[in-house]
Amino acid sequence: MYHGDIKFNDFYRQYLETLLAVDESIQRVLDWVKEQGLEQNTVVVYMGDNGFSFGEHGLIDKRHAYEESMRVPLLCWAPGLVKPGTVVPQIVMNVDIAPTFLEMAGVTKPTTIQGQSFADLLRGKQVAWRDKVFYEYYWEASFPQTPTIFAIRTDRYKYIYNHGVWDINELYDLQNDPYEMNNLIRDTSLRKTGTALKKELFSWLEQTNGLQIPLKQPPGRIDHQFRNTY
Repeated sequence: MYHGDIKFNDFYRQYLETLLAVDESIQRVLDWVKEQGLEQNTVVVYMGDNGFSFGEHGLIDKRHAYEESMRVPLLCWAPGLVKPGTVVPQIVMNVDIAPTFLEMAGVTKPTTIQGQSFADLLRGKQVAWRDKVFYEYYWEASFPQTPTIFAIRTDRYKYIYNHGVWDINELYDLQNDPYEMNNLIRDTSLRKTGTALKKELFSWLEQTNGLQIPLKQPPGRIDHQFRNTY
């Protein structure tokens, strides 16, 4: 799809057919759990490993900080724990999956594991929880169209810093603009909000050594940057 090797509609149909096979496999697991009478003591989490754009913002792929890439679907089936129709509004991350399973199994989380259990959120309890998440992507030679991108996302706002391109940065009000169509970076009424988010983002990058942008020796001839065949 990236290079026109397959038409978009054909690719999209085949993509959905692949996902259908996953859905059918998970249904077989759920059917078996019910047949064994274990549904009150079973938790099944179904999620994607990454987001993906199919034309949103005029983009494909996952290498950007918009919602289609940054967020992933996460469904939890647990009849003995979760009430039908429950929606968890807090920011849950994939690193929280393992701690959640460990807590439910009565196992203490090792200190080397990141994330925290969201079991109490599934139970509908009010607990202290993260109010933001950070994002970092570093430019890759194989995908030169996407620059290094840093971002911070809260429950309300998202600030995106585009590094290495002549373009403005981005600020979105996710509550009023969930599809991120109106960049508010030059809205003077939100200047303090954007500045605070930028400061927090770069403080986090400095603390986690994220400002040490990785560089890899490119393969091929020494003049490879002038030839698209190497």
